[in-house]
Amino acid sequence: MQELVGALRSYAWGSRTALARLCGRPVPSAHPEAELWFGAHPADPAHVKSNGSSRSLLEVLAADPVRELGPVAEGFGPRLPFLLKILAAEEPLSLQAHPSSAQALAGFQRENRVGVPLDSPLRNYRDDSHKPELVVALERFEALAGFRDPQRTVDLLRALNVPGLSVYAELLAAQPDSAGLRTLFTTWITLPPAALATLLPTVLEGCVRYLSGTGPREFTAEVRTALELAEVYPGDAGVLAALLLNRLTLEPGQGLFLAAGNLHAYLRGVGVEIMANSDNVLRGGLTPKHVDVPELLRVLDFEPIDLPVIEPEPGPDGSVRYQTPAPEFALCRFDLAPDAEPVALADAGPGIVLCTHGTIELRHDGRELTLAPGSAAWISAADTDIRARALGGAAQLFSACVGDGN
Repeated sequence: MQELVGALRSYAWGSRTALARLCGRPVPSAHPEAELWFGAHPADPAHVKSNGSSRSLLEVLAADPVRELGPVAEGFGPRLPFLLKILAAEEPLSLQAHPSSAQALAGFQRENRVGVPLDSPLRNYRDDSHKPELVVALERFEALAGFRDPQRTVDLLRALNVPGLSVYAELLAAQPDSAGLRTLFTTWITLPPAALATLLPTVLEGCVRYLSGTGPREFTAEVRTALELAEVYPGDAGVLAALLLNRLTLEPGQGLFLAAGNLHAYLRGVGVEIMANSDNVLRGGLTPKHVDVPELLRVLDFEPIDLPVIEPEPGPDGSVRYQTPAPEFALCRFDLAPDAEPVALADAGPGIVLCTHGTIELRHDGRELTLAPGSAAWISAADTDIRARALGGAAQLFSACVGDGN
């Protein structure tokens, strides 16, 4: 049981207040703060503090993988198979998807063969892993995720009453399935600049008219989102593509799981995110970063899906658990009452314990470690009988470990 210091990542879409406030630092921060990484990804590993020294979690695992990882090393090799983050989005993230295991391996090897440097901004595949991911809202969290039922999308396009959209609405109405969605998405995302400059303003005008109308408005959230995206990314084809996706709102404590190939864009909010230990992202728009539409099309799953919001399920140890099919990770949450007896974190190691509210005291083998919001602890496989209690008031912690399959 050792203190784990996260790696702070700054991106333009991040917040100058959310992470700073959560971690008890001055607000606003000097730069937008987007993610706090707790893991052992080579791009930005967290650091373990012990006896006045600090080493990256990568170094700690490499020095003694048997002690630190235990049986996990047999299934995944001498590496931590997941990456835990706190994510704070003030503006929309890119329109993106993640590859499957086979696609990631093939893409990584292909870019290695042609000599694309690992740190190149033109690199699509920075490792050979897939990236299933789960985000759990700490506050209201807004997202676009997965292709909407085609018939509802036809209804939305018709409701906007834009002559230039009619041909596309009828195209999808004639083929309301994954093939029709592929055709429409591909057409929009690859529109020549002149055609996009003609179509997009009329669509946005239709969005404004739709919101100013009277009577029931089924697609208010979707239409507002399109207008908001156009303000941040004017002239971007991703604004059109966003009209094809499910618009979701997560309330605090709810989760969203994304498998390979699901097109998505987180819009705003703060959440705990856990994923396979990968940084592979294929972008299609809504970003100043590298966009590779042909590669995105190669990995996308166009099957329409009504992505369910994940409600946590009560665990036997007083926790609530977020069930996903990913073997690389499992996530549970403990809401600790003040003055309550310490709870046992039976499945903590190897893994990471993260405090998101209040103050938590961890106990193990006669030692104590205090965690404030935004701080974490590395729990090795050899660390058993970890107990946690709230200090001075209610507290919340997330415990991340490897999935049940290993």
